[in-house]
Amino acid sequence: MPAVLFDLDGTLIDSVYEHVQAWWNTLNQAGILVPKWMIHRRVGMSGKSFVTELLREFAPKKKVNIARLEKEHDARIVAAVSQIQPLRGTNDLLKHLHRSKIRIAIATTGNRKQTSLLLKKITVPDGTPVLTGDDAEKAKPSPDIFMAAAESLKVRLSDCIIVGDSVWDLLAAGRKGALGVGMLSGGYGEEELHRAGAFRIYSDPQDMLLHLEQLGLPGQ
Repeated sequence: MPAVLFDLDGTLIDSVYEHVQAWWNTLNQAGILVPKWMIHRRVGMSGKSFVTELLREFAPKKKVNIARLEKEHDARIVAAVSQIQPLRGTNDLLKHLHRSKIRIAIATTGNRKQTSLLLKKITVPDGTPVLTGDDAEKAKPSPDIFMAAAESLKVRLSDCIIVGDSVWDLLAAGRKGALGVGMLSGGYGEEELHRAGAFRIYSDPQDMLLHLEQLGLPGQ
């Protein structure tokens, strides 16, 4: 059976729009006014990567400390944790895969502190590796974080299914021959996810749980 590697934000936890608002507030406070939809299109990349892109377009001459902006964004996410909830079916999906002896891991670009708070919102089966942005040199769309997750399960990335809500997850999957599965729960459209390489697209974890046979995994 293939192993399954899950993104976290927008895939297992309904937190994408909190990230958008946190980044918008952080950038706005720094004097960089960016439309929220343009921030949303980049959630899933590292903060350093997408802030650099946005600065190039909206404030090319402005000097900012990106590491400080990332810390301010993280503080806002921590403050918003009480409003963040699991996506429908997350706990049931993880529990079923674990009981079916399917190897699973979580791979997110968030840092370890932020991730540990978000993971308290869901029930992660014992022994599930959790890889964060602190465990990879390059963030998505680089496949580094997924490669680290596959290594923690002692499998090749090409023998994994990568489940994510953004085009960055799917581009990372495709670069190393993994099977990409898209989730609509992060706000990306079906056509975008297909273009980025999604083999199948589901609304949320509950929808995926109902159709696991399509991925060669044991159903309920």
